Amino acid sequence: MRVVAVAGAKGGVGKTAAAVNLAMVASAAGYRTLLWDLDPQGAATHCYRARARVKGGATRLLGGKRGLDSYIRSTDHVRLDLLPADPSFRVVDTVLSSRRWPDRVIRKLLRPLDRSYDVVILDCAPGLGIVTESVVAASDLVLVPVVPAPLSVRSLEQLQAFIDEHRPGLPLLAFLSMLDDRKVLHRQVVGQLQGDPRVALSAVPVSSAVERMGLEQVPAVLASPLNLAAVAYRRLWAEVEDRLDLDAPSGSVIDLTGPAAPSDGSARPEAPLLSVDQPPVA
Repeated sequence: MRVVAVAGAKGGVGKTAAAVNLAMVASAAGYRTLLWDLDPQGAATHCYRARARVKGGATRLLGGKRGLDSYIRSTDHVRLDLLPADPSFRVVDTVLSSRRWPDRVIRKLLRPLDRSYDVVILDCAPGLGIVTESVVAASDLVLVPVVPAPLSVRSLEQLQAFIDEHRPGLPLLAFLSMLDDRKVLHRQVVGQLQGDPRVALSAVPVSSAVERMGLEQVPAVLASPLNLAAVAYRRLWAEVEDRLDLDAPSGSVIDLTGPAAPSDGSARPEAPLLSVDQPPVA
């Protein structure tokens, strides 16, 4: 089992969109996948049409007296399960700080699931606190969305410093999120990050298909499979898969590039790589 944390110091950069779509792509690729929503807003939970309620709340879930399997729910999609969040997750920092080894809690909770899942994706709330420390200790890769803006790039460096302090050597893969090549600042930041080995080649453009996920409650890779953002998420998963050195999946592959046409008119065969030589995106 491999654990991927979608994390960052800054909010509003597309963490949940990435977690929701990558979980769908991973399961479609044949991997038994668990998406764990750790954000008290429960956006990932909402996107998969689940009720944002955990019996006993964060205190009981993180207490370790019951296994995570008792809280996991199936989704409408084969090989994809969900561990939902609810508003009680606002106190996760407090709950963890009361434990003797707070940085080991998430890793210990995930360990019994090793034979049940190939991939676990953690949708983390923004910040660099005790929860992030526990997530970093449990993860095999930290995936970081970066909006092409100076403050978002700065938050990437803050997270890198946090990882270097708490778990040196843990792989970090950043990717440009909500990219709009029509903006001069975005093009400047792309140029600044080109050549950085931490940054994925795949960049996710700003897209109405992603924005509609909260309304439609369907991952963009399913609702608009030919949309630029959907194609970018599939490419990004290929890079994540390579970094994790995953074994070949045992499940059958589901085609996410089927005949469904994107509803926002952005049907194009290619998604942007890390480049400033791209046309405006829809």
